Amino acid sequence: MRKSIVLISICAALSHFSCQHHESDKQEEIHFLVTSPLKKDTLITRDYVCQIHAIQHIELRAMEKGYLENIFVDEGQFVKKGQQMFKIMPQIYNAELQKAQAETNFAEIEYQNTKQLSEKNVVSPNELALAKAKLDKAKAEQSLAQTHLQFTDIKAPFDGIMDHFQVRLGSLINEGDLLSTLSDNSEMWVYFNVPESEYLNYKAHATEENLLKVNLLMANNTMFEYPGVVTAIEADFNNETGNIAFRATFPNPKSLLRHGETGNIQMSIPLKGAIIIPQKATYEVLEKKFVYVIDKDNKVKSREITVAAELPHIFIISKGLKENDKILLEGLRQVEENQKIEYKFAKPDSLISHLNLYAE
Repeated sequence: MRKSIVLISICAALSHFSCQHHESDKQEEIHFLVTSPLKKDTLITRDYVCQIHAIQHIELRAMEKGYLENIFVDEGQFVKKGQQMFKIMPQIYNAELQKAQAETNFAEIEYQNTKQLSEKNVVSPNELALAKAKLDKAKAEQSLAQTHLQFTDIKAPFDGIMDHFQVRLGSLINEGDLLSTLSDNSEMWVYFNVPESEYLNYKAHATEENLLKVNLLMANNTMFEYPGVVTAIEADFNNETGNIAFRATFPNPKSLLRHGETGNIQMSIPLKGAIIIPQKATYEVLEKKFVYVIDKDNKVKSREITVAAELPHIFIISKGLKENDKILLEGLRQVEENQKIEYKFAKPDSLISHLNLYAE
């Protein structure tokens, strides 16, 4: 009798423990939180490494040979269009001009004499034409000598900033030698490469009247205060990288940007009907991302997804999920494949609204 009582007590205890365990499992199952992807129009911001160029950047080269007689500017100095920068010793070119002027005067006198004789029918018209040709040739040679002399004065072709000097005062310069470079930094051209898929997205929304605005993150990790606009796209894709070069134009009123700088372009791309899920609803296996999808029988099924873009706390999915799918939001490490669960459903719009999403 005593043994029977003990046995009954043990069975009751085991039954009570089993019930508690079963209830505990149910409680754990109830705690699973499930949601669905949110389909919404949104903007994503892409970063692109960029190269910054002056809107005009040219090499200043000597067009005549000779000794560098004078330098009127300094490295880094701002110069105005037409301002004299360098002077090549002009004595030889002055002498050539004087010689050409003398030959022109001689040809002019000869032509006038021949003209008078022609009017009296002393010389033939052919001789007059020959004298006129000699005069025209002399004038052309004088003009050429004048041009050579002018080339000894090297002036700024536009407003800009002088770069490093490649020559020094007194240097012997040959025709074509590099003197310096000149940059017009009033506006800057910023080049960056865009993948083909993002190029197609851009072209789908771009219009001539509404140019896409972009921002420039400078090398010191601060944002350039003036936004730019995409003004040009190169003709061809790079076959090796699959990218195409964009060009954005930025105003530069404070001359902060200089030719040759680098940075990052930040371009916002609109996405229509984007599939959005919280990042915490995903897990990774061998660098591939997965989610747990809840089927019609409330069983957990793993599914691979493709992430198109990443924003703070959320992923934008390009492949693997539909708007009506149910995905496990919490407890991803507590479930197994094909496990049947009980869950609570969280509306995706209220869930995503608590995350850092910038949406249209």
